[in-house]
Amino acid sequence: MSDPTTTEPAAGGTPVAEPASGRSQHLGWALVLISVAQLMVVLDASIANIALPYIGADLDIGDANLTWIVTGYALAFGGLLLLGGRLGDLYGRRRIFILGLLVFSVASLLGGFATNEPLLLGARGLQGLGAALASPAALALITTTFPAGPKRNRAFAVYAAMSGAGAAVGLILGGWLTGLDSVFGIDSLLGVDLNGWRLTFLINVPIGIAAALLAPRFLPESESHPGQLDVPGALTGTLGLLALVFGFTRAGEEAHGWGDPTTIASLVAGVALLAAFAVVESRVSHPLLPVRILQSRTRATSFVVMMLVPAAMFAMFYFLSLFIQQVVGYSPLRTGFAFLPFSLGIVLGAGISSNLVSRIDARYIAGTGTLMAAVALFGFSRLDVDDSASALLQAAASGGHVGSDLNYWASLFPFIVLMAVGMGLTFVPMTLTAVHHVKAEDSGIGSGVLNTMQQVGGALGLAVLSTVSLHFATRTGDDLAPRLAEASGGRLDPEAVGGLTFVGSFTDGASAAFLTGSVMILIGSALIWTLLDVKHTELATDGPEGGVHVG
Repeated sequence: MSDPTTTEPAAGGTPVAEPASGRSQHLGWALVLISVAQLMVVLDASIANIALPYIGADLDIGDANLTWIVTGYALAFGGLLLLGGRLGDLYGRRRIFILGLLVFSVASLLGGFATNEPLLLGARGLQGLGAALASPAALALITTTFPAGPKRNRAFAVYAAMSGAGAAVGLILGGWLTGLDSVFGIDSLLGVDLNGWRLTFLINVPIGIAAALLAPRFLPESESHPGQLDVPGALTGTLGLLALVFGFTRAGEEAHGWGDPTTIASLVAGVALLAAFAVVESRVSHPLLPVRILQSRTRATSFVVMMLVPAAMFAMFYFLSLFIQQVVGYSPLRTGFAFLPFSLGIVLGAGISSNLVSRIDARYIAGTGTLMAAVALFGFSRLDVDDSASALLQAAASGGHVGSDLNYWASLFPFIVLMAVGMGLTFVPMTLTAVHHVKAEDSGIGSGVLNTMQQVGGALGLAVLSTVSLHFATRTGDDLAPRLAEASGGRLDPEAVGGLTFVGSFTDGASAAFLTGSVMILIGSALIWTLLDVKHTELATDGPEGGVHVG
């Protein structure tokens, strides 16, 4: 493993010592590069959401295919993470990190200049591939570059903050960029207008390329082990994850659901392929996913918790952003700024957590954080607006929204901050314990497993909570629709009644989803309190097995 205080080996293989005065600066720039890459990868999952209506109108993409702009990215990202993590272990983490950034940048350029649906969807899939290469390599580079103790804890705090704040930043950035008319005064280039939604893609290009060019200067390279790639494992594992993420994503869509034949077939195929993957991994000499990664109770607990908790968090963004826009009446940009306290809160929570993790066991920090997040989701489930038939009709007549009188500072702000600080307290210790005692040569795949659990958990969580939301919303809507028709005296056409029914029933559906998400986090909290027993003294001095760190 590369020593974090050395530069690349010289031609003869001997590391060249780096001056002591440059160590902290190098580590600082290394963290900047890793954090920028992680933020770019995470926010790209949400930055395009606000631009979807504009993309559909500009490229003439129907509603059914429009969702693939989001789904395509999630599929490639989630399905290829294990492979991306292992490639970093085998061919050099810095090399794969740079490759991922360049692929992501090229894909963003193609997406920004896309003139038709196939090119844009292909670019989104290619972005997912770039993200799957860069993200596990980024986390592994923190594990192997920063010495155990305060420096690594702070690095993980920044990484966790970027991972958690990315969705909120994406909403703000997406709303702002979508409203711009040009880039640096340039209205068009190569026959394509440089405005609106295209900027949500093009902004990645200079950032990604700059990070890739600077990476060789500030990031150490790891040993490479070419020729040890487990091809059968890569095929079965990747295809299994792709099928599973696709099935969960499709199950969460109202037009398909859990009973859809394609959903069922995809989930069954995913389970079968992952079962075949497990058989393959038990028999090959250089498995894609070494069994030793999962044998530690601490790591196994961390992986499961990091599937449950982000699942509820990302679902919170989904349902709350819809509630704020469709029920309360915020514009897309104002909705993004409504989540700004989340970005600040998670940075605060991560900072507190990184300072405490060397003095207090991870169980108490993450356990407290998950309890705070569960309380926040419960608070969201109690949001109350007057969505009666008369209130809906009155809002429609005045051109307003039924929830326009909801006080943001009293009803939303406290729970957004509580959720954010809770996630900051949770993510840092859980990320540390997830890579606890992972062998140096397995750091990439260990990071890949962690990222995979988050992506699969996000897809599963959204599918489950969407199903819960739809059930309660449908029940309320069936009762509300005839009362709306009666209260309006037949003056509203069926389409208007349907629109008001959706708004009136959405609150009940979202409340049920928030409550279910709260239960999911409580389950994760119970796992932390009962099964996570790693001591803070271990995390304060722990490095990857087989690695040597120079303080």
